[in-house]
Amino acid sequence: AVVVHVVASDAGFVEDLDESFKENRKDDIWLVDFYAPWCGHCKKLEPVWNEVGIEMRNMGSPVKVGKMDATSFSSIASEFGVRGYPTIKLLKGDLAYNYRGPRTKDDIIEFANRVAGPLIRPLPSQHMFEHVQKRHRVLFVYVGGESPLKEKYIEVASELIVYTYFFSASEDVLPEYVTLPELPAVMVFKDGTYFVYDEYEDGDLSSWINRERFQGYLNVDGFTLYELGDTGKLVAIAVIDDKNSSVEHTRLKSIIQEVARDYRDHFHRDFQFGHMDGNDYINSLLMDDLTVPTIVVLNTSNQQYFLPNRRIENPEDMVQFINNILDGTAE
Repeated sequence: AVVVHVVASDAGFVEDLDESFKENRKDDIWLVDFYAPWCGHCKKLEPVWNEVGIEMRNMGSPVKVGKMDATSFSSIASEFGVRGYPTIKLLKGDLAYNYRGPRTKDDIIEFANRVAGPLIRPLPSQHMFEHVQKRHRVLFVYVGGESPLKEKYIEVASELIVYTYFFSASEDVLPEYVTLPELPAVMVFKDGTYFVYDEYEDGDLSSWINRERFQGYLNVDGFTLYELGDTGKLVAIAVIDDKNSSVEHTRLKSIIQEVARDYRDHFHRDFQFGHMDGNDYINSLLMDDLTVPTIVVLNTSNQQYFLPNRRIENPEDMVQFINNILDGTAE
């Protein structure tokens, strides 16, 4: 009986929503799990969702947590663009933000707090800037006053807040090593340095932010590959066994790291670099039998992939392989 009581009280922090939700939701921000009673993934999410409800309540979050049986209230679900189960959305005013991240309590709460909060978060002091920089591996900052660029930045933030935070600052709170050719500016701090958006070089601001929201080198898993699909980049990865410290595994990893770092200006627009632990996921994705360790370059939008036709001995070989892909001569 105690167990039943605990479960019931856990679920008490998650509101069961019905057709009245459509009218009643406007004044609040809602995080909603649209589920189907027969769906296995939904059942797996349920205890996590109850934990999300408890923690959001304990944090004093303004976000209300709910769940809706999308099969019983299908017209409301389809109005919010629900096409599969479970679908997690944050509903804020007229906007519905889709959550596509890992289904863990911490990731879901981080998403809810990011999207429910201010679109652009100001950094009023050097101390605040340093604090935020320590917490974010990739940090986007608008620097300057009112301008068409700021309007564009706000517009892009309203779309890409599902992935990353957006900040603004005045020039005097930036680290001393930063030099900006002109103001206003949009910049990204990552990989121990910073890069400034250049409209002529980089094209559309939204595409630039989408490309730059990852570090130059990543530990890649299935979820990251899924996210990278939105960037339009090819993904160059060393497929290795992380627990294997033999020369061949560490060598391929360090070759990719070196190319990511030293050839950023040449390749970062078209390529994302990283390594993947184990070949299970990649083999099921490509329906192939890649052996570990190996290097593969993957087009995540169509599952096309390239394998080197000879052993990659050094960064120069990797650069040659990438250039062959770019000029269309790679197999």
